[in-house]
Amino acid sequence: MSRRVLLTAAVLFSCSSAAFAQTVTPAVSNGPTDPALAVIPSPWSGSSGELGFASAHGNSSTESFNGRLKGRYTDGDWIHSLDLFGMRSSAEYTVTADDGSTTRERQTTAERYTAAAGSALQLGEHRQLTATGRYETDDFATYDRLATFGIGYGTRLLDWQNFYLDAQIGPGVRRAHDAVEDREETGLIGRGLFDLKYTITPNTDLVNTLLIESGSYNTYAQNDFGVQVAMNQRFALKAAWQMRHNSDVSDDSKKTDTLTTVNLVYTFK
Repeated sequence: MSRRVLLTAAVLFSCSSAAFAQTVTPAVSNGPTDPALAVIPSPWSGSSGELGFASAHGNSSTESFNGRLKGRYTDGDWIHSLDLFGMRSSAEYTVTADDGSTTRERQTTAERYTAAAGSALQLGEHRQLTATGRYETDDFATYDRLATFGIGYGTRLLDWQNFYLDAQIGPGVRRAHDAVEDREETGLIGRGLFDLKYTITPNTDLVNTLLIESGSYNTYAQNDFGVQVAMNQRFALKAAWQMRHNSDVSDDSKKTDTLTTVNLVYTFK
């Protein structure tokens, strides 16, 4: 009888010890104990840089450069964006004098720089109030300097699985310098921006952006179409075609200009 009592007491003691040990054992957390180690999403998104360069030498010599820098910063309900673009081309040619002697001279054939910035207040999913400004210089255009500012309302017109179309529409003001007449022109404009993106494959995107600024003395339209193929998380190749149209130009200028580029793109994470 005493052996059964001792055996029963031993079993109860061992069970109570195990239960006590399980109670006092601290729980193991799967997440980081230091809040500083938690991953915080970066406010910078959609930021990238593009660079393209071409050079030819021999009987003729030409060089062409274009670059772009885009940034997007999110601060609560506000989204701020910046877009910088530059292009310059030059050519070297032979000049023959009356006495038959020849010299080599270089001439700039294209030079354009554009800076655009904007801020958007989010009103809900894909709805926003926008304010944008754009400044451009072009030594070979009828309007060699122009600045625009506009406000508007933005929304998403189409939203499918691999495709979306965003739009911004609103009024604005434009001030431009007519290089032919050497005069400043200022007037109200209607501004529309349409941004399309179609994901063809996980690493291939088709993008198109159409900007229209229409006023009493000129209607300006710019369409940027591109196909971008990602090589990895940082680098991609982009083939792009740009069309720029002005309704009012000088008699010796064409209304439409086009630019075709193949650039290396670097994405900032």
